[in-house]
Amino acid sequence: MSEYGDMTLDEYRDALASDSPTPGGGSAAAVSLSQAAALATMVCNLTEGREKWKDGWPAAEKTRSVAAPLLELGHSLASRDALAFDRVMFAYRMPKTTDEETAIRSEAITDATILAYTVPMETAHAAFILLQSLLELAQNGNANAITDVGVAALLASAACKGGLFNAEINLQSLDSTEFEQSYIDMKALRKRCSEVSREIMKAVHSRMLS
Repeated sequence: MSEYGDMTLDEYRDALASDSPTPGGGSAAAVSLSQAAALATMVCNLTEGREKWKDGWPAAEKTRSVAAPLLELGHSLASRDALAFDRVMFAYRMPKTTDEETAIRSEAITDATILAYTVPMETAHAAFILLQSLLELAQNGNANAITDVGVAALLASAACKGGLFNAEINLQSLDSTEFEQSYIDMKALRKRCSEVSREIMKAVHSRMLS
């Protein structure tokens, strides 16, 4: 399994640009999560301990607590997402010449597809939690880094919606009646992500003009 967090930026870029199906969009969304967390942490560092931005210390502390584990988790999710997709492809290549082989193959496809749905959903949920924490930081954090909060929010939003894209495409391969609630949950998360993103962008633009 490739560990994308161990790659240089050039190596990861080239891997993403290759004709290999992995890493793909799910891995890119997870890497965006890690980068959003890193940029958010930078703003926390520029806010905490600076008297001028004392009103933003609680927001910075909150965001830091959310972002810290995501620095590594994003890279882990990127690798797990690629592995999940590879497992789906392997399952589809399994033999099906007998009834027993067909049954084993069918079960393997279902298990792999559920994993390929679960991993990007983890990315989406983690990204949304980070995104939520950025609103107060945008409102009260170091104003000199306000555009960095904005970019962190854009990356977190991309990670969330990108994760949802990949989760949904895999879910379509499964029994729709069994996962009906999952579709409802994804739609609600996508809506909330857009709403929170707009709130943050509004706060960022407001402080840029103040």
